[in-house]
Amino acid sequence: MISVRRMLQQALRVSGRSATPLLRWMERWAEGAAAAAPDGTVVRSLDSMPGPSVLGFAWDLFARRGLSKLHQLQLEGLQRYGPMWKASFGPISTVHVAHPALIEQVLRQEGQRPMRSDLSSWKDYRKLRGQHYGLLTSEGEEWQEVRSLLAKHMLRPKAVEAYDETLNGVVSDLIVKLRQRRHAEGLVTDVARDFYYFGLEGISSVLFESRIGCLEPVVPKETELFIESINTMFVKTLLTMVMPKWMHMLFPKPWKTFCQCWDNMFEFAKGHIDKRLREAEEKSNGDKMEGNYIAYYLSRTDLPIKTVYSNITELLLAGVDTISSTMSWSLYELSRHPEVQASLRDEVMTVLKGRKLPRAEDVARMPLMKATVKEVLRLYPVIPANARVITEKDIQVGGYLIPKNTLITLCHFATSRDPAVFPNPDEFLPQRWLNKDQTHHPYASVPFGVGKRSCIGRRIAELELYLALARILIEFDVRADPKGVSVKPMTRTLLVPENVINLQFVER
Repeated sequence: MISVRRMLQQALRVSGRSATPLLRWMERWAEGAAAAAPDGTVVRSLDSMPGPSVLGFAWDLFARRGLSKLHQLQLEGLQRYGPMWKASFGPISTVHVAHPALIEQVLRQEGQRPMRSDLSSWKDYRKLRGQHYGLLTSEGEEWQEVRSLLAKHMLRPKAVEAYDETLNGVVSDLIVKLRQRRHAEGLVTDVARDFYYFGLEGISSVLFESRIGCLEPVVPKETELFIESINTMFVKTLLTMVMPKWMHMLFPKPWKTFCQCWDNMFEFAKGHIDKRLREAEEKSNGDKMEGNYIAYYLSRTDLPIKTVYSNITELLLAGVDTISSTMSWSLYELSRHPEVQASLRDEVMTVLKGRKLPRAEDVARMPLMKATVKEVLRLYPVIPANARVITEKDIQVGGYLIPKNTLITLCHFATSRDPAVFPNPDEFLPQRWLNKDQTHHPYASVPFGVGKRSCIGRRIAELELYLALARILIEFDVRADPKGVSVKPMTRTLLVPENVINLQFVER
């Protein structure tokens, strides 16, 4: 223990991070380990785990920080209590884990049908309206069946490569949109809004094999409403989850707004699914219908149509925020690091050899492109904290015995910003992913999750990002806001920019 302690002190001294919380945690762990069973099994209970009081956590959550700063509370928890702590508020009690090795321990014990955190308010809405669960809300065999079906079209590399032509068409419309939106000196205000439309158009083209007009000069009203509903729903999600159900009667507005947003989203998805299925029926003329888009594929299975509606709705909302946020942060950082932008542009143009349209196969020869996106997702993980509920058995993590059905929060934001894991953690340094002498724990930055519960749309989202960034860098020099405004992240269930990002797109 003494040698480990000294090594940790030295490592943290080099990184500039206070060693005290981690050392205290290791001492507590050692005390528990000393009382272990002969076979080495640690029997330390959750009662001995550090963490804030209920009132203290409520104060941090609402008065001192606020729900929009949940990602900052991760960093503070790590500093105060070490890499594991517990916290409770209202009906929610959770064990926080903020170290890659401990996150790995959790995920390696998650079982055959891992369960995410119980999105209670999402499920309550579906029960209220008689809707079915989708991939984000279902569990067990129901989840496994849909996951297996979608994996064939969304995770196999060859299947995803087939979408590059479709996505390139969407990127072309984005380029036109950016040109239309430019003001003096090429300034585009609130670029995240454009990327929301781009993200929705891109995922819709994959799900429906048709365009829905998000990047047209006049955006359809139902599309505007869908995007507004996503934004509001995510804001209300945290609030409705921490509020006990009886409080909905006393304070009905948050729950009513939350339900209305979901009504809007389900109506939007259902309308487009029904329209495409009618068109496919009409074209078939009684013959066997054909189609490569995902909504059609799901509709041809034995799944109930309500299950199809739910899954498509959840895929739509998941795809929009992932693309919008990551595109916004990528160009924000590249605009503030012109030397990285120039190197990335050179890489793209070298690989394309005069071609204007990149293909999926080109990305394999763009290591800096991949490193740039990795670094952006390390700094700004779309999902700042993931969760697991291990339902099959008690598990051991970090010297503690965690009973089954305990909610475990995986603090990805804190882990990916930990100076003991990533030197200069707040700096945008894509080269850290290219340096063969600098390795990182494989669970230190996992923005898309790991294992069976990893993001089903990861490969499609990454392809869309790569194609869009390549095309934008070919067409424009992207420069920072002339006013020099610095933008910080905020939590809105997902991690998003705290205020608008304005960028200059100067013609090359």
